[in-house]
Amino acid sequence: MEPVVLTDIEGTTSRISFVKAVLFPYAWRELPRFVRERGDDPEVRRWLDAIAVENGGMCDDAMIAEILQGWIIEDRKHTALKALQGMIWEAGYRTGELIAPIYPDATEALQRWHDAGHTLAVYSSGSVAAQKLFFGYSDAGDLTPLFSAFFDTEVGHKRNPDSYHLIADMLNHRPENILFLSDAIEELDAARNAHMRTVLVDRREDYPEPRSGDAAHGHSRVESLREIGHHAKSF
Repeated sequence: MEPVVLTDIEGTTSRISFVKAVLFPYAWRELPRFVRERGDDPEVRRWLDAIAVENGGMCDDAMIAEILQGWIIEDRKHTALKALQGMIWEAGYRTGELIAPIYPDATEALQRWHDAGHTLAVYSSGSVAAQKLFFGYSDAGDLTPLFSAFFDTEVGHKRNPDSYHLIADMLNHRPENILFLSDAIEELDAARNAHMRTVLVDRREDYPEPRSGDAAHGHSRVESLREIGHHAKSF
């Protein structure tokens, strides 16, 4: 059975700065208008009402927009914020205002592994909807057909080994047959504790100081996905 490749996004297939320097400011800027124009849409309304209840039930929509903007600045991991950001980003991607940058070596490796018959999956703290938008509107074109599954924190925290056990079950593969790629050492530790194979992606663009030796926690380390075996069997 061919190994499965499970990959993170930020710092692994694309630069870390895109989310904080592009996506977050875009959502922050668009939130007040989005809430005004789409506040009556049932899917939007349910999230706005949930935030109002969470904050005492006395919030009008303008106040809710301000709360959401504050959460963006805090980088708060809140389900309602993620859902609403995803809707805002979808509009930006569809109009061409947003284009997701993918490292060229990541595009090449993902295509090569897919062509070799590997199952590819994504596990990111961003919502599944946001992940699909990211790979669907990338500077390399629509890459979503390369992936068989997308996972977000609904399966669990990325630093919890149980999350990786659940992903293995959902992919119908033994953990030992899954290679997890990430720039976050704590995530790799959790995946290894779940018996997955791991590779630390330590890009100079994102991490100017190499994390090698003890800093790598014993994980295999690469600076480009091209280093993960040119041929699929070398996993």
